Amino acid sequence: EMAAARVVAEGADLGICLDGDADRVMIIDELGNVADGDQIMGLIAQTWAASGKLTGGTLVSTVMSNLGLERHLESQGLSLLRTAVGDRYVVEAMRASGFNLGGEQSGHIVMTDYSTTGDGLISALQFLAAMVETGKRASELARVFEPVPQLLQNVRYKNGADPLAQASVQAVITDGENRLAASGRLLIRKSGTEPLVRVMGESEDEALLKAVIADICAVVESFA
Repeated sequence: EMAAARVVAEGADLGICLDGDADRVMIIDELGNVADGDQIMGLIAQTWAASGKLTGGTLVSTVMSNLGLERHLESQGLSLLRTAVGDRYVVEAMRASGFNLGGEQSGHIVMTDYSTTGDGLISALQFLAAMVETGKRASELARVFEPVPQLLQNVRYKNGADPLAQASVQAVITDGENRLAASGRLLIRKSGTEPLVRVMGESEDEALLKAVIADICAVVESFA
């Protein structure tokens, strides 16, 4: 929020936000809106595809990338290949199939034409190149697709517990998937670093989404 306010106050054309080791990037447009990794990858993918640079017409990203990105790519005749969460899985999938663009919603973007790992500066340069080539403002490029509402809740469990193995938990998850059906998607997974079950869902119907997530979390918590 402070960075966005600074961009607007300075009258800047855009802001480039990097993390400590500069392998992740977020873009702030001249209006103070933030573009995450999904939006930036969407822009790079469609730009590269238009110039014939996107290998296999495919972007590699994780299961956490927004459903809106997937739908946008499909509308462009492109594909989204999803992997497990973690840049190592993205890179593995890229190498296995020879794809040259991948990354994460967090802004960790890998372009193997230029580097073997994520590079926030190169990603920012791709955004700047798009501005120069199109003559458009950052705000016209930073909103490539309309994100589908996404809700994530974490349920902590005790050591030794295995909530996802319980039949009633599996049943409520199946019920949730059926209720969301074509309007969205559901993703339930254990954290790889903490004793947490991550319950994530996406749907245009936010009321339904909240109800489904609440129902699943309630049953998971009973075994946590």
